[in-house]
Amino acid sequence: MLKKILQRFTIFDLIVLALMACLGIATKPIIVPLTQIITGPLFIPGGVIAGGFYMMWLVMGAGLVQKTGAGTLTAAVQAIMITALGIFGTHGIMSLVTYLLPGIAVDLVMLFWRYKSKVTSCFAAGIAANICGTALVNLVFFRLPWIPLVFSLASAALSGGLGGLIAYVVLQGMEKSGLKSLMSRRG
Repeated sequence: MLKKILQRFTIFDLIVLALMACLGIATKPIIVPLTQIITGPLFIPGGVIAGGFYMMWLVMGAGLVQKTGAGTLTAAVQAIMITALGIFGTHGIMSLVTYLLPGIAVDLVMLFWRYKSKVTSCFAAGIAANICGTALVNLVFFRLPWIPLVFSLASAALSGGLGGLIAYVVLQGMEKSGLKSLMSRRG
């Protein structure tokens, strides 16, 4: 089954998705401490706000490759790397779930728009990914009371939407420069 799924992707697609996964992981230790300066006094987990900016890489992976499963595959690479290396947080084996499901959310939203990099699709995919990630981490670890949870989910939607918009702007810049069309002509 895995072989059948991976056959849809070229080697170049897989390299692009792996790069997006690595960039998402590489930016996390920079972004999270910066956002915790803001979210700490509000008793909101830092990942709620930071999540939008590292979910951006899932949206960009799906927008660049434009194939069903691109977001999920990017998230799976992240989950495996985080679990194997054990470097970020104390999520342990649950990282497989908390990282993978936002990728599935990106794919579901992008599938609705047929993987076209439109402002609405990228915005909605960022929101879906970050709300999914925030809700899962809350369910598994934090178990916040209702009022902070609603505030966290609203903050996650805002930052996820911003991350999706950033992904859209980058994708549009790549398209205008001709880089995206060059990528689509690959073998």
